[in-house]
Parts: sequence; structure tokens; C-alpha cells
Amino acid sequence: MSCLEQLKKHTVVVADTGDFDAIAQYTPQDATTNPSLILSVVQMPQYASIVQECVEYGKSLGGSIDEQVVNVTDKLFVTFGSRILDIVPGRVSTEVDARLSFDVEGMVTKAHKLIKLYEDAGISRERVLIKLSTTWEGVQAAKILEAEGIHCNMTLLFSFAQAVACGEAGVTLISPFVGRIFDWYVAHGDRKTFSEDDDPGVISVRRIYNYYKRHGYKTIVMGASFRNTKQISGLLGCDFLTISPKLLNELKNDTRSLEVKLTKESAPQLGDDFISLNEKDFRYAHNEDAMAVEKLAEGIRKFAVDQVKLETQIKAMLES
Repeated sequence: MSCLEQLKKHTVVVADTGDFDAIAQYTPQDATTNPSLILSVVQMPQYASIVQECVEYGKSLGGSIDEQVVNVTDKLFVTFGSRILDIVPGRVSTEVDARLSFDVEGMVTKAHKLIKLYEDAGISRERVLIKLSTTWEGVQAAKILEAEGIHCNMTLLFSFAQAVACGEAGVTLISPFVGRIFDWYVAHGDRKTFSEDDDPGVISVRRIYNYYKRHGYKTIVMGASFRNTKQISGLLGCDFLTISPKLLNELKNDTRSLEVKLTKESAPQLGDDFISLNEKDFRYAHNEDAMAVEKLAEGIRKFAVDQVKLETQIKAMLES
């Protein structure tokens, strides 16, 4: 039995890509997208007709060129998400512009627009997760949206404080970034390699999973941003794992025997004691984690850069 088959017995596998062909190949339950992934797939010739369809949609709404760019971009995210939902039986995650990461009202407004575009396409909000950066403002926006029946996926999550805040807010799902945590420790420490049991990214997700399960949080823990298959096997049993096509292929072709690492039954003995964080407590606790502070800021900047690159391409198409 392949590692991918073993993984699917204990964990919901999610495809971390916007490429329809790759998603169909590995039959995941869900799929996640972000501005970087969408930027990548819009370069592929096989998706040119979808991109052009979205450009024509933006033109049809009129307005200034900048307004058209925004409308095309939003439509592009939703169109790719809709096509992905033709392939996966579960949900797709669609990300809110990272430049809104500190704007509660802006994130809520953008989420409403994305959900309306999905619903106009005949897709229930139950099949969509709105991705928000895990800033304090992002958590507050998610709390508002969840109360309206709009489910959220909190991304760029690196600290335990971020996870605690998301659990208290009752968000649907969180995406702790295993690989980027690993990257920081490799860059800032003496060790360059880790086993699946002492990898700092794996340890972080295990801590969050055990805390949530011990205290009865229903928020789904979805490990993300993997650098190798050891990190994935180190989280066997986690609620969800979102995995790139490259690593899905490696798992498909690997037949080593895997061991379950996380269970709801063992969590009560392993999870931290309960804590509650108000805004001041959250900001201080998150600030105490140098890795998380750097990686959250860097992640927002990088997603924003790719959003701008995508918008620049769309603007050129609108003006051509």
C-alpha cells in the first residue's frame, strides 16, 4: 500500500494547487488556492480561455481600469475555485487579498463579494472556505463571517497564540505552515536536518492538534506548506493535510509503512492547559515568538507581491 493510501485512511488529504489536472490525478477531498498558486496556473496555456472569460466579465461591468482589474481578479479566483469544485467532492479555499490583512471591514466586504460570486455560479457557501491571514484583525473578521455562515480557513499561522485565538473565535479551519516554520529554524539555528519527530514545524502542529482536541475545539487543524514527505508522515492522524502535487506524487510512489502520530484519544494527556487571550494578550504572546512574527509579516508581503503581479498581468490584458 502506498504512503498516500495509508495517509488517506487517517487524514483528509487536500491538494495545494490550482491546477485541475493535478487535482484530478490525486483525488483529494478538498483543494486550497492562494494568489501565488493562481498566478502560477494563469501562465499555463491550457487555462488561457478561462482567464480570457474572466477578462471579458470584468470589461462587461465597466468602471475605471483599476475597478475592472479588481473585478477580473475576484472572478478569476472564483472561477478557478468553481472548476476545482467540479473535481473534488469537498470544499475549496479562496484567499482574500493579503493587503487587507489588518482591515476587518475590508476582509469582511471582500469575503461577501467572493461568496456572492460563488453563489451566483450556483455554488453553496458550504463548499467554500474563505482564507484570511491570521492577524488579530483577521481573526475578528473570521468571527463575524462564521456567525453569518461563511466558513473560514485561517492561513499564515505560525504561533500557538494564533491557534488559540482562532479556536476561541470558532473558525472552521486553520492552516499552520509546517515548512515555513522549518525554514526559519534552519536559517537561524545550527541544525539543517530534522527527523519527523523533532521537526519544529511538525512539533508546532502536534501541539495545536492536541490542545484543540483536549479542550473540545471543533476547528479543523490542516497542516500546510510542507518541504518533504517526512513532515507529512510526522503528522499522520492530523485532521487535514494540504499537500503539493510534487509531494503527493512522492507519497503515491512510496510504500514504506507509516505510523499514526496523532489521535483524539491521546490528546487529553498531551495537550496544553487551557488559556484565553484578549487582544493585548494575543499581541504580546505572538510577539514573544520571533519566528512567528517574522514569518507572518513575510507571508503577507509575499502574497501581496503575487497579488500585484497577477493584477499587473490582468491590467495589461484589459488594455490590450
